[in-house]
Amino acid sequence: MPEIHPKEIYTTKEAQDFLKVSSSTMKRMIKNGIIKAHRVGGTWRIWGDDILMLVSPKLEEKVYWKYKELKDKTKKAIEKW
Repeated sequence: MPEIHPKEIYTTKEAQDFLKVSSSTMKRMIKNGIIKAHRVGGTWRIWGDDILMLVSPKLEEKVYWKYKELKDKTKKAIEKW
């Protein structure tokens, strides 16, 4: 498998192959802001930095806080009912 270069730009298909996720998972990751992607001429492009960030240990901490934020928001919405 080729190496991910931080300053290169990859297609969503290439990023999927690196991360070993399905196309629907990749779309969901982009939609939810888990990975930054930029629209170029009707297709999505992803910087190598952003792919590498997903596999770094620091991501786990970010995911925890994002999950906690979502959980708290859901909890407040339920309490309003």
